[in-house]
Amino acid sequence: MVDGTSDGGRQTLSVRQAAFIGVGAMVGAGIFALLGAAGEVAGAAVWLSFLLAGGVAALQGYSFAKLGARYPSAGGFADYLVRCYGNGHVTGVVAWLLYAVNAIITAMVAVSFGSYAAGLLHGGPWLIKLFAVLVILVMTLLNVLGSQAVAHAQTVVVVVVVGILAVFAAVTLSGANPSLLAPADYPPARDIVSSVALTFFAFLGFGVITFTAHELRDPARQLPRAVFLALGIATVIYVAVALGVFGTLTVDQVVASGGTALAVAAQPTLGQAGYTLMTLTALFATAGATNSGLYPAAGLCEHMAGIGQFPPALGRRHRSGASVGLLVTAALAAIMAIGFDLTAIASIGSAVALVVFALATSGHLRVRRETGAKAWLLVLAVVTTVVVLAAFAFTTLVAEPATAVTLLVILLVGVGLDYWWKRSRDRAVKR
Repeated sequence: MVDGTSDGGRQTLSVRQAAFIGVGAMVGAGIFALLGAAGEVAGAAVWLSFLLAGGVAALQGYSFAKLGARYPSAGGFADYLVRCYGNGHVTGVVAWLLYAVNAIITAMVAVSFGSYAAGLLHGGPWLIKLFAVLVILVMTLLNVLGSQAVAHAQTVVVVVVVGILAVFAAVTLSGANPSLLAPADYPPARDIVSSVALTFFAFLGFGVITFTAHELRDPARQLPRAVFLALGIATVIYVAVALGVFGTLTVDQVVASGGTALAVAAQPTLGQAGYTLMTLTALFATAGATNSGLYPAAGLCEHMAGIGQFPPALGRRHRSGASVGLLVTAALAAIMAIGFDLTAIASIGSAVALVVFALATSGHLRVRRETGAKAWLLVLAVVTTVVVLAAFAFTTLVAEPATAVTLLVILLVGVGLDYWWKRSRDRAVKR
């Protein structure tokens, strides 16, 4: 099946469409937004950091693909938690954290969109925030139109963005300065491993694909293909572009350019036209990532509300047809886009996601006989994720106490929301 079709009156997505929803979420959140921040930690070895992060994501993708093939649901990742841990507090807390991660991802890429849009107009910080909020509003409206609208939009975005990035990588690599990529100048291995937590943020979008399982004609066969196709495309693009950028600019230049590193790297070869082209490409990519980041909100909230884990209000639909859960996610993302800087959002999102993924795959071990997953691969997925999280905690979080405090607050809020809601729900039942 090449394109989405109607299956007995029900619209279905193709493998390509499902994969492109994931690619759109990953590429905008990764290569355009994180090169400068990752360069501060890993130096010119950012390409290696992306490669390692892709390996960790592939192991987690194996776990999610097996779960999704066995338990296809609109609840996606959230439903896997129920299957692994039951309908109790663990599922509730992790579901709230997952909800937070989706909002954080959306905020992250929206801020990146704002940075590029404001750069075209030579605007200040206030214009970045304004454009970030505007793209969230527009993509929320697109999500209200349904999954087919999201899928068609992502197909256009991914084809344009991946095509231009492939040309960019070829041009910059052909003129790269090998001395800028010399391994002798790489930071210690500990720093490179620590940076994987940050570059792993660039792969978080693959989790969005799990929410498409119920819209695939044959989830058991198509979902794994969609997950690995998306991860393969993203990893190749990330590594090639990182090599091109750090082979063209010094680490200090990449760090100084922040969220516009790709546009700056295009200038030496393609001039001002290259800068403008990459800026427009970044706008496409980050808009698409905002679109994909919002996509899971409706399914997640409706599924969790349906089994009693979230308040019923989050699972309802506004009279306009919009999911209340989607609207709340958009509002939270807008607040974070206004209140946090780009690096802080990425660090917090990565850490929360690593915790959530490690818990989910640990739970998968309990039901592996039902899914047919290999135990050693699941254990390897958990171990690599924990190693990256530990390295991140002992380096980045120690150096950024504000980020560590924010992370702790998010974890405590997840526990608090679960406790508050279930206590309120149980009291209402007793009455």
